[in-house]
Amino acid sequence: MMNESSLDVLTSLCKRRGFIYHSSEIYGGIPGFWDYGPLGCEMKRNIKEDWWKTTVRNREDVEGLDATIIMHPAVWKASGHLDTFSDPMTMCKSCKKLMRADQIWDIFDENEIGVTLHKLLDQSGGDPSKIVAWCKGKARGQTPNLPAVLNASVLTAAYEQLCNNNLTDMDAHTLYSLFANAGSDITITPCPHCGGELTKPRPFNLMFKTVVGPVDDEKNTAYLRPETAQAIFVQFQNVLATSRQRVPFGIAQIGKSFRNEVTPRNYTFRSREFEQMELEYFIRPDEAVEIICGKVTKLTDNPDISAPNESWGWEVWHKYWVEQRKQWVAQCGLPTESFVESVHADEELAHYARACVDLEYRFPFGLQELEGIAARSDFDLSQHQKHSGKTMEVFDETLKLAARKMDDKSRADFADKVAEKWRTLGKEDSQARDFVARLFEGRYVPHVIEPSAGVDRMMLALLCNAYEEQKLVDEKGKEDSRVVLHLEPRIAPVKVAVFPLVKNKPELYGKAREIFEHLRRRYASFWDHSGAIGRRYRRQDEIGTPWCVTIDFQTLNDGTMTVRNRDSMEQLRMTLSELKIMMDKALLV
Repeated sequence: MMNESSLDVLTSLCKRRGFIYHSSEIYGGIPGFWDYGPLGCEMKRNIKEDWWKTTVRNREDVEGLDATIIMHPAVWKASGHLDTFSDPMTMCKSCKKLMRADQIWDIFDENEIGVTLHKLLDQSGGDPSKIVAWCKGKARGQTPNLPAVLNASVLTAAYEQLCNNNLTDMDAHTLYSLFANAGSDITITPCPHCGGELTKPRPFNLMFKTVVGPVDDEKNTAYLRPETAQAIFVQFQNVLATSRQRVPFGIAQIGKSFRNEVTPRNYTFRSREFEQMELEYFIRPDEAVEIICGKVTKLTDNPDISAPNESWGWEVWHKYWVEQRKQWVAQCGLPTESFVESVHADEELAHYARACVDLEYRFPFGLQELEGIAARSDFDLSQHQKHSGKTMEVFDETLKLAARKMDDKSRADFADKVAEKWRTLGKEDSQARDFVARLFEGRYVPHVIEPSAGVDRMMLALLCNAYEEQKLVDEKGKEDSRVVLHLEPRIAPVKVAVFPLVKNKPELYGKAREIFEHLRRRYASFWDHSGAIGRRYRRQDEIGTPWCVTIDFQTLNDGTMTVRNRDSMEQLRMTLSELKIMMDKALLV
């Protein structure tokens, strides 16, 4: 497993072996955009295919959608993206670099300045003069616009404060701020690149603008979608009508999204163009469930969540999808101990969300979100209903029949209970009673549970988790080493590699080609006939190929071949039929 403090080693491997390239590299590249090479696009396709099979094909209650990247601008007005989809941006007044205001210290920790100051504190032995010496020397090249570098009085004030403090209790952030603010009544956060003063943060909308049509006019402005979810909500009624599904059911989509990140960073983790795998799973409001089932099953009831139940409330549905997503992530090759379940506190939730859980993976650059599972209430469909004037309600015959069985007193008591509950949420009694009246008619706007995952992030996590540098010792005691990617066979870009033992024997070479052509019709296969067998094994280990098949002279006699396992390096004799049975068992998990 990868344990490097940076992504340099993995980045080098990915470029050298054809997983990931920097976009437009021959022109200097463009930040936040990445191209996937021959092996990378295969691996990425495998991740998407596995997600689609698990989420859509293997379920009767989920349908698929492939919507356009550019939609009507009104979609983004209704969803709130036009008004609120922004990050706080700041710019250095000296070096003119733009960055997200909430990522300043992350950038600092990753660059040369941060690394230097962290080491300086560790090596200073509590001596302020050693730290001040940095300001008078190397800091002039590393952070030339830092006030303590430019102004002797600031440096003097900083030295005095350092002398009066215990340096063992100080961290690099505090030290850097001290060099920027010593002797001043105004506190500023210095630029993490040069130490200069930053502008006041201002909102920066993350959507990419474009123009639809031949005339570059404000009326023709459109946007590249920042997420795939809104297309699902907009097409909800069409999918409902054509698929003959009934709530609860889901709509899934995999597709490109675009966000004009101020500071794209951490390799492919935060990019400006990325792919999402999103599911919007539509459920009945708890009030509808109560009318139909007489009760709403909650998490406090300790329900069995292995299979959906009609009495589930939104809490249980949310927990169900958290567990479903955890299972899939683990099946793809990330052991459960490698990621954590982070529950959003109430103050962290979006105003419309009831709950949100992030699955976070410990990347080399820290613990970061891999996938989010949110309970979004009926916000999205209600917003599009309000702005478009088109109903997003569904007719639920089961609900209408259950409501008919209620007598007048039961209906009145139910309406009172809902109104009382809604008052605690700051809603009017009239809203609650209108909602209940619609329920009695069998109509409501569905609520939604949204698992949302990034293809690129998942791929990066799988590569980080799979990477290992092994030290080996052979039977004769000779030391060797290998780089290996322990990828799950279903995710690995190449499933099997075929080698002829030697290439200058026509009968052996021909038999190897015959077996290779047979396998490639069924599996992603690789042909390699150059170099020693050991070197060929190492090349395949480095790209994560689970099995290597060597065709030798015994193959010509009895039809068996040497099959080498990537992880154990164990070699077994197998027939072609036995190999295919073994591979199918591993690939169809």
